[in-house]
Amino acid sequence: MSTAGAAAKAPAGLNLWLLIALVVGSIIGSGIFGLPQNMASGAGAGAILIGWAISGTGMLMLALVYQMLALRKPALDNGVYAYARALSGEYVGFNSAWGYWVSAWIGNVGYLVAAFSALAYFYPGFGEGNSVPAIAGASLVLWLVHFMVLRGIQGAAVLNAVVTVAKVVPLLLFIVVVGVAFKWDTFNLGFWGSVELGSVLKQVKSTMLVNVWVFIGIEGASVYSARAAKREDVGIATVAGFVICLLLLMAVSLLSLGVSSQSALAALKNPSMAGVLEKVVGTWGAVLIYLGLIVSVGGGFLAWTLLAAESLFTPANGGVMPAWLGRQSAQGVPAHAMWITSALVQAFLLLTLFSKASYLALISLSTAMILVPYLLSALYGLSVAWQGRINTMATSAGTAKDVPVAALASVFCLWLLYAAGLKYLLLSALLYAPGAVVFVVARRAQKVMALTHPERLILGALIVLALIAAVMLYAGRLTL
Repeated sequence: MSTAGAAAKAPAGLNLWLLIALVVGSIIGSGIFGLPQNMASGAGAGAILIGWAISGTGMLMLALVYQMLALRKPALDNGVYAYARALSGEYVGFNSAWGYWVSAWIGNVGYLVAAFSALAYFYPGFGEGNSVPAIAGASLVLWLVHFMVLRGIQGAAVLNAVVTVAKVVPLLLFIVVVGVAFKWDTFNLGFWGSVELGSVLKQVKSTMLVNVWVFIGIEGASVYSARAAKREDVGIATVAGFVICLLLLMAVSLLSLGVSSQSALAALKNPSMAGVLEKVVGTWGAVLIYLGLIVSVGGGFLAWTLLAAESLFTPANGGVMPAWLGRQSAQGVPAHAMWITSALVQAFLLLTLFSKASYLALISLSTAMILVPYLLSALYGLSVAWQGRINTMATSAGTAKDVPVAALASVFCLWLLYAAGLKYLLLSALLYAPGAVVFVVARRAQKVMALTHPERLILGALIVLALIAAVMLYAGRLTL
């Protein structure tokens, strides 16, 4: 093993296309394959269009914030951690990295459950992805990917790019075939939804709850900024990857409404893209989508394995996590971070066997954990944009837009926290609070004060929320 700071000094080699693939690969996982049913279950076509307009705009603002910060603050590596640290200090930066890491490996558990649930189409013994055969298969995949990544980040990133292209192909085929079969009369049927769906506002809110987690991964290039061949490519990759994914996601959900009515889509079994394509072309369409889902989830799992390890590695080099997590192998891989991450994925896989936690529950928890890092990034972007405006008295359009863009991104992230609901915020606190032990150990090893007074207040609030969540879990009033 090399020294802790080696990663920051190691030659960076991820080019623009590999960074774009990392963004697309981390966003496009399993969520898109269930979009037709997920969106239609709570909204008509009109509300879905409004939902896409709002969430698409909000996430674009966040993508632009990451792009702006990549250019304005090129010295800050692993933006999710570094931006929070620059905004509010060591403990807040640690929590952002901790939350992102927990989100990443819990999401990977969800990906494995989803993959083997899809394989149940061909082998029913896999059930909902959390049966004994499914967990055994998922464990095998986990450790195969683990040892493959240990051979080198560059090779894993190249493989991720290849898999990303492979999983986009069935999506494009779906869009072309369903686009040809699209009928405006079907799309306009019940355009504003039925009475049972409630008001348009309620319908819009239901679509945005779905959109919270289908866009996760937008920060992929930022997390890997230290390994980019060119720093400016980080911002370009973030926006380009977002636009590609937005077009794919919108096309899949909206074109489906021109093939089946809202009520018919809402009744489909997930992955609902299979049911839509099967209606148009027959059984082979369903088979194609199930195979596409398996490839897509495999790619998403690989992308998030890379992101999870990196989200421990950089903070360890910054002294807010144990130094041993900041060491890398001769192949330039954060091996210690990989081992601890894979071990926790394995443990949670076994937990799903006993708790029967569903894919949707795992993804919802993963989403709730990542919302705080998103908010902190947006707020730091607002701070940087505002300070830059004051210092330079800039009037150019390029600089002037940074403040409203970052402000809109911050408001949108606050909305997402509200939309997540109390249940998942409490569960998040239960996972955030134990991180303080890791932080204190790391700071004491550095022989510096572990927590300032404001940071103790933050920890106190987390502990109170975590205790409430624990009591509610014990009483059966809160479940995963």
